[in-house]
Amino acid sequence: MHRSLLKLAAVAVLGLSLPALAADETGATYGNGKNRFALATGSPGELGLLKLLAEEFARRADAQMVWVKAGTGQSLKLLEARKVDMAMVHAPAQVDKAVKDGWATGKTLIGSNEFYIVGPKSDPAAIAKAASAADAYQRIAKTGARFVSRGDNSGTHQKEMQIWQKANIQPAGAWYIVTKDFMTASLKRANAEGAYFMSDSSTWIMEKNVAPDLVILYRGDKFLVNTYHALTAPPGATLGRDTAEKFVAFVASLDGQKIIGAYGRDRFGESLYNDEPYARQYDK
Repeated sequence: MHRSLLKLAAVAVLGLSLPALAADETGATYGNGKNRFALATGSPGELGLLKLLAEEFARRADAQMVWVKAGTGQSLKLLEARKVDMAMVHAPAQVDKAVKDGWATGKTLIGSNEFYIVGPKSDPAAIAKAASAADAYQRIAKTGARFVSRGDNSGTHQKEMQIWQKANIQPAGAWYIVTKDFMTASLKRANAEGAYFMSDSSTWIMEKNVAPDLVILYRGDKFLVNTYHALTAPPGATLGRDTAEKFVAFVASLDGQKIIGAYGRDRFGESLYNDEPYARQYDK
């Protein structure tokens, strides 16, 4: 409770109002410098990458970051409403629209990961034999095998719905389980239900121990590559916007990219994220 109050106090210091966000969704505060800014994102914060980037930037720029824990859809809503200074998201079409509509600026590619379709080892829908992600989803729907969806308009949920569209399927029924929750919690639910789930590779690498009964059953479709972009509020729109812009520049720099490309390798033998040069080939 004390930690939650401290988080909310940090948001108040920034002069931000964050309606409809629970206390635990305020994420964390990094650094204690005078140049304060707020950033909305999901998995990069949940998995610890944001902490490393923010703390290094805070030392260099006398800065303090408030991380608002939100999926891509909510992060963009907060940015549009000028409740945060920037967002790190993985929904390229929405990012382009935000820039076109004028309420966001500075679109910057910062890295990528990919999506895996995981499920029970028995693979009741035989998706391991699928020719594409859409084929895997068709097999799941045809057999009525349980599938967990975040259902929260996050970047993951948006990608999931694009795949269902490719498969010409409107998912519904008892087999289709909607969590309205973040990635790790949804992965746990899929394990408990013996269900299929589309996890980003970063979460799977770090958190697969929470789903001991699930395995990777399908990966490799280029459509499952997941590119991340940073973008900020327009100049003058928010108090911390200029500091946020400097943070984006740091993340895109060689030093920032080195942190991204190496994150997790010491613990897991592989990086949780790919850097911008790798991501660029998929940034269409």
